[in-house]
Amino acid sequence: MTSSKNQSRSSFRNRSENEAKVRRFEERPSGKAQHRAPRVHTTNTPQRTEKPLTGNAAARRAIFLKEGREKFLLRRHPWIFSGAIERVDGTSASGDTLLVQDAAGNFLAWAGYNPDSQITARVWSWREEDAINADFFRHRITNALAARNGLNLERNSNGMRLIHAESDGLPGLIVDRYGDVLVMQIGSAGAERWRDTCADILQELCQPVCIYERSDSDSRALEGLEVRKGVLRGWIPDYVEVIEHGLHFKVDVVAGQKTGFYLDQRDNRALTETLAADRDVLNCFCYTGGFSLYALRGGAKSVLSIDASADALRIAEENVTRNNLDSSRAEWQCADVFVALRTLRDQGRKYDLIILDPPKFAPTATFAEKAARGYKDINLLGFKLLRPGGLLCTYSCSGGISADLFQKIIAGAALDAGVDAQIVHHLHASADHPVLLSFPEGAYLKGLVVRVGL
Repeated sequence: MTSSKNQSRSSFRNRSENEAKVRRFEERPSGKAQHRAPRVHTTNTPQRTEKPLTGNAAARRAIFLKEGREKFLLRRHPWIFSGAIERVDGTSASGDTLLVQDAAGNFLAWAGYNPDSQITARVWSWREEDAINADFFRHRITNALAARNGLNLERNSNGMRLIHAESDGLPGLIVDRYGDVLVMQIGSAGAERWRDTCADILQELCQPVCIYERSDSDSRALEGLEVRKGVLRGWIPDYVEVIEHGLHFKVDVVAGQKTGFYLDQRDNRALTETLAADRDVLNCFCYTGGFSLYALRGGAKSVLSIDASADALRIAEENVTRNNLDSSRAEWQCADVFVALRTLRDQGRKYDLIILDPPKFAPTATFAEKAARGYKDINLLGFKLLRPGGLLCTYSCSGGISADLFQKIIAGAALDAGVDAQIVHHLHASADHPVLLSFPEGAYLKGLVVRVGL
């Protein structure tokens, strides 16, 4: 959930290849899944990128695609991979806006260029008459803000995602709001070029006390960009919080995960509250206690919350106190979740509601097979720790794992655990994280609520 848990860089071809890999994994003897999963890599390693061929340096700056490779752009998918490019005319630097043309020279799009990335260009606009300038960004940002206002999300929360990158027509730009503080995260060379312009527009339109930059996600390495964080505009308050359905959560915008909080899980946390009454709850990868607080308010008999970060658990305990919840029903454990789940299993512990919300196991499709092992392992243990009739709320924020593939992994875990299980809810990110129909990679968060048989 750094939003956390960020977007896939996989192509449709890579997705099918990785589903085939996981099918091979699922067909292996189930006994092997009882052992601890191998270490799951959660950082992006820059991959070697074959730079596009340089064309006529004196010609107009333009990207020419190979013959027949324009089909994905005609379907309005905003990514142009290096392998689709025939040549690049003119002299261009990373972050420049270039004309994109098919092999016959027909206009396709305007895109932000990055010769150092496998995603060599990201589309700004499909209209030839558009000029990619400050007015263009003002229009796109204004539209994104208006869309959120139309959802009436402020009824329930003063925190929301204001700009969701490609899905809002602004590739590589994420902006989250926590009360009077905006957190901006830049993950592409094109957005990097317009960083200050976007900050100025956000300052004018939103009037925050602070715009804080958290351009420290793993995806910047794939773009050849250095990590950068700090105050962009205004000053950062001593205490930042988000109020969500009446619950107060402290937000660490400087050092917390993603941009400080997992806004994408808002609706799923609210669902947890409705499921928790009179149940013993186990919340794994709990971070600052989002699901735990909702479970406590929902009447859980007990809530055990596990996370590897002592700092996150300290904030979680502060959140319980700040919300006047019964701390006697809350237990906190700082531990590796994989190890802790095995220990609980060996102790014979049982729960009625288990929440598994791990960090991003597969930042790209390259990591899908290893990620599948990690997901299967923790969900297998989760099924073994559930009482009959219990509920497993399980999530993946890995862009390299599709919803269909995730469901297959959970089905495999249930089979190995020897339980019959039913899906009772399909879950996704909250409404302020829209998904562009032509960009399914934007649907990075997927979840299931599964009930085991009696």
